[in-house]
Amino acid sequence: MHLTDRDKRRVADRIRVVKEPAGPDRPAERDPAVVATVSEMLARIEREGMPAVLDYAARLDGFTGTDLRVPEAELARAADQVPAPVRAALDTGAERTKRFAAMQRARLQDFEDEVVPGVVCGQRFVPVQNVGAYLPAGRFPLLASAFMTVGVARVAGVPNVVTCTPPSLNGRPHPAVLYAALVSGAEAVYAVGGVQALAAMAFGLLDGEPADMLVGAGNAYVAEAKRQLYGRVGIDVLAGPSEVAVLADDTADAAVVAADLLAQAEHGPTSPACLITTSERLAAEVPVEVDRQLAGLATREIAGAAWRDHGSVYLAADRETAAAAMDLLAPEHLEVLAEDLDWWLGALHNYGSLFLGTWSTVVYADKGMSGTNHVLPTARGAKFTGGLSVAGFLKQLTYQRATREATRTQAEPTVAVSDFEALVGHRDSAQIRLDMIGADDSSSMHAYEQLAR
Repeated sequence: MHLTDRDKRRVADRIRVVKEPAGPDRPAERDPAVVATVSEMLARIEREGMPAVLDYAARLDGFTGTDLRVPEAELARAADQVPAPVRAALDTGAERTKRFAAMQRARLQDFEDEVVPGVVCGQRFVPVQNVGAYLPAGRFPLLASAFMTVGVARVAGVPNVVTCTPPSLNGRPHPAVLYAALVSGAEAVYAVGGVQALAAMAFGLLDGEPADMLVGAGNAYVAEAKRQLYGRVGIDVLAGPSEVAVLADDTADAAVVAADLLAQAEHGPTSPACLITTSERLAAEVPVEVDRQLAGLATREIAGAAWRDHGSVYLAADRETAAAAMDLLAPEHLEVLAEDLDWWLGALHNYGSLFLGTWSTVVYADKGMSGTNHVLPTARGAKFTGGLSVAGFLKQLTYQRATREATRTQAEPTVAVSDFEALVGHRDSAQIRLDMIGADDSSSMHAYEQLAR
């Protein structure tokens, strides 16, 4: 996530490079080996069903047994295995995420209204019926994932949510992941991960109901499985490595900027972190401060590699240039540590989620404490889409009904256009209704002229 030569020309070279990775900035290329492996796994699971899932679960997850569903007794014990302060924090995050989703849902309104006399159109927000939620548990158990997927789906009114998480602790699901799923509204959790989990949900091998939509982050194999299953099922986003960008002026503190960059860099060694600043002081101080903080960071091998290979710092001539450059990057997470936050809010257009001011930070949303969803577009996807929200689990469906008296206002112009297009079937579908009400040239012409106005 850094500016290309073309990007720099678009901001009229009013930006100076302090640090940036070598080579072009482009989304991670699909590994042909990953693509082939996922294709083979999906085909086999669709062909063989649950025996193939169990075989992959044994070989890849270390699962033993024949029933992937986590027993209710194990779910019930999960709370006892999670420290009380963590349980309280998970309760808080789940509740806040659902509260914000409910606020969004309340503002998505069904309606119907008359377009022209006798023609009523409307819209309804109808929830997806079957959702498969994947809860990752790889290098670190990302506990808030359940809030964003299971919890928000429940607020949307999805009646059936199937939840999968890989065995990650002594061959069993992590108890804190199970507890987060429970407080988010999960009714059944299956101990299976990776491609086999997504395939099992998509093909309806777990509860007999094929998923209409798959959500949740994962590794390259999970992302590729979602890509290949898309079209057969809906998905949230095709997310790459976590991204963070910071816009800062001279009022920002270098230590805060550095800490916020490293917080996201520790997600993985390919996670980009970018600073665009209008302050020469910050441009000089932040790289030094990052190195200082890295020295004492337990995850420095991960965060250090991310910063070394994918970190960037730019000095912009003014805030207008900084905002324009950031819109080109379209980062997943964007912090603004600057004065006049309302100006920045109005000036910025491309980001997954925006964090305004020193007292907002990406990590609050990462853990579900702010309430917004952290399933967000990466690799400049924020130029054309937002992240997962309650709206993502709702279909915006339209309907219409018309009276006999409204026939001419719709049918006559339809006949005219269909004749011009030579689509006689379309013409006949409209004309037969005109014939049913009887030809009345004068009234027809009057209705058509009224419509034209």
